[in-house]
Amino acid sequence: MTRRQYFTIILILGTLTTISPFSIDMYLPGFPAIANDLHTSISQVQLSLTAYLIGIAFGQLIYGPLLDRFGRKLPLYGGLAIYLLASVGCALTNSIETLILMRLLQALGGCVGLVAAQALVRDLFPVTEIAQVLSLLTLVVAVSPMIAPTVGGYATVALGWHSIFLILAGITALIIVGIYYALPDGKAPDPALSLRPRAVLGNFFTVLKQPQFLTYALVSGIATAAPFAYISGSPDVFMNLYKVTEQQYGWIFSFLAIAIIAPTQLNRILLKRFASEQIIYTTLVYQTVVGLLLVFGTWAGWFGLHGLIGMLFLYLCGQGLTGPNATALSLAPFSRHAGSAAALMGSFRMGCGALVSGAVSVLHNHTAMPMVSVMTVCSISGLLILVAGQRVIYHKRDHADVNSASEVAL
Repeated sequence: MTRRQYFTIILILGTLTTISPFSIDMYLPGFPAIANDLHTSISQVQLSLTAYLIGIAFGQLIYGPLLDRFGRKLPLYGGLAIYLLASVGCALTNSIETLILMRLLQALGGCVGLVAAQALVRDLFPVTEIAQVLSLLTLVVAVSPMIAPTVGGYATVALGWHSIFLILAGITALIIVGIYYALPDGKAPDPALSLRPRAVLGNFFTVLKQPQFLTYALVSGIATAAPFAYISGSPDVFMNLYKVTEQQYGWIFSFLAIAIIAPTQLNRILLKRFASEQIIYTTLVYQTVVGLLLVFGTWAGWFGLHGLIGMLFLYLCGQGLTGPNATALSLAPFSRHAGSAAALMGSFRMGCGALVSGAVSVLHNHTAMPMVSVMTVCSISGLLILVAGQRVIYHKRDHADVNSASEVAL
């Protein structure tokens, strides 16, 4: 593979992984304009985000088996075509109900990029390079929340919120062209692979029976769903409550994205001295304390705009530590069923994000309390699940050690 081919493939895979982050973050500055234009409320517009997260949660479970059965490109073309058409539908909608439906379809199509990109990395690169390539793709995904809201804010002001979805459709059309002309096929179709529900569900059930997976997948899903409460609630809090402009909101969102990105690099250093279990526990305790201060301070009226931004920054710093470690621990017990485990974990994480986003919408009361309260509940729930789950894991491990020792003695 030449350097040019390497760069081209990384570029295409990187754009595939950013479809969903851009689709989530880019239209956030347009929430007030969408609500005004469609004669509805911010809380109803927030449901369009919830619908998108639900679509991602279910879509990942669907595309995993399809990509193995039919090869990489055919499901990829199909999913991206659905996404493109749904994006145009979002731009042309004249009701909030249609927007919510189109966002659901948009997610069901676009999430193929997340699954296919990871599968193609395994197909196209040597084992020794996979970690490096995935790190590059992770960096692209991490940087996208810093770019998307800013672009969306300026596009909303200059061209209206409809233009955001037309821009997304145009980008997707270019990605499809790039896939056709420059992306290798990857793994060939496997006609022997069964797509029967019983076979697929059997693999998922095998994964769910593992206590370590269930514990850390629950922790990963619930604790790391907190940013979705922030994403769902922040447009109303900042633009309606604190009266910032669309462009200013984009810059605030970009600044707070640093709080999530930076600790992922710190995690690599911490892992040299501490176990993942220790890092997760300490981080959730930290986020619970910061979250409670955030809730009490919001209720007491301590925070202005800059104070709220500062407290959110401190809280979100924990997200870059919990997610990677919980993911690693949840996948650790598996080799044969690692794909099913990854699909389940990704689906569960987005499902929790959808529930959290929906909760912020339901609790909407024109204050920051729904947003900060739901974020704090996520941390507290994650901490309680972690403590309870680790007891089950350690008990099972100790029981297995006793049985093994007994067998040796006999």
